[in-house]
Amino acid sequence: MEWLDEYEKLVIRMDTPKVVIDNAVCPTATLVQVDSARKRGVLLDAVQVLADLDLSVKKAYISSDGRWFMDVFHVTDRLGRKLTDDSVISYIQQSLGTWTEPSQPAALEGLTVLELTGADRTGLISEVFAVLADMGCSVVDARAWSHRGRLACLVYLRDEDADAVRVARIETRLAPLLRGDSDASGGVVAVPACSVPHADRRLHQLMYGDRDQDRALPTPSVSVESWAERGYSVVTVQCPDRPKLLYDVVCTLTDMDYLVFHGTIDTNCGEARQEFYIRHADGSPICSEAEMQRVSQCLQDAIERRSFEGVRMELRTPDRPGLLSDVTRTFRENGLLVAQAEVSTKGDMASNVFYVTGTTAGQEVHQSAIEAVRERVGIDSLVVEEHRPQLYQKTQPDDQDDRNGGGIGLVHLGNFVKRNLYHLGLIKSW
Repeated sequence: MEWLDEYEKLVIRMDTPKVVIDNAVCPTATLVQVDSARKRGVLLDAVQVLADLDLSVKKAYISSDGRWFMDVFHVTDRLGRKLTDDSVISYIQQSLGTWTEPSQPAALEGLTVLELTGADRTGLISEVFAVLADMGCSVVDARAWSHRGRLACLVYLRDEDADAVRVARIETRLAPLLRGDSDASGGVVAVPACSVPHADRRLHQLMYGDRDQDRALPTPSVSVESWAERGYSVVTVQCPDRPKLLYDVVCTLTDMDYLVFHGTIDTNCGEARQEFYIRHADGSPICSEAEMQRVSQCLQDAIERRSFEGVRMELRTPDRPGLLSDVTRTFRENGLLVAQAEVSTKGDMASNVFYVTGTTAGQEVHQSAIEAVRERVGIDSLVVEEHRPQLYQKTQPDDQDDRNGGGIGLVHLGNFVKRNLYHLGLIKSW
């Protein structure tokens, strides 16, 4: 019926996000504004697109008014410049402006993912890749994070290298390595690549499930407070800014089953301040002190996992069997701990990025070790970049009230967010 077709078209128009990208509003950043019907996960979807493009979010305003949701992001590229590449702008508009569920990337077809978790130690990554090379498995892609003595890793194999018999053999050989000498849990799970649509989010989930919460180092400032008058819980994050910080925070809140209704993000002189007004999926705020503490700890963990101190080594070279095993063995032989790894192949070329420290996480990497690696893998193939340590400041006794709300206060938080959102016309009423 014609009237039904028109109704369906109206529903599609209402559900389709409206995306505006403007380079004229702000002199230092590109404005990306997304208007859409409020639905679960829409904020994470938007932030994920920006993070995957390696864009930096300098400011952001988030507002949910009734059934409508508006996100405003001030973004730059990694060099701090506005977005001028038409292909990047078009990709953002197409990715954020779709009303259908995103299709599965074609690159994931025909692949199996090994999800690895276990007790981290120097040389563990090398041993994992050595086992896979010995079994004739070609690693198409891999991501690995280590944090507080725990490792989470995703290894993408071609389906022909991951039949049921071979996977069982892989699990038998890798499980003891991942458990190590401790009683800590560790294991291997093989799943179709299509079930892991986003690697970073899955690594957060694996780390969260593994509870990496041994706290020996200073942590980022995260406070969770109750705003009972408005029925919100207020999450405040203050820490050094870095790429994908907003994604890591929003991803964690989403996977913990919280909805973000309002928020502001601001960066200044390398420091980030993020405020989120959240509720449970059922609309209720956080009610217990224990839950507030759990949210705070989980966000601290999520922020720290990608806050790296050490040396970044990028290797671009023709791919060959056993390449990863050889490279990571070189790290191990020179006393280097792989804190993070990003492995990918395109055609016959391998592009591998490793973030390494000394044998203890955060320990300085000696120049002699770097030169030994260069000599082994090829000087022209390796780009080395040092990441300066950026430790979080320990909270001083005089600052404790500020962290827990005495100095900041919910009145200030509420007025700050409300003022920004109202003046931008993003909300009508509270």
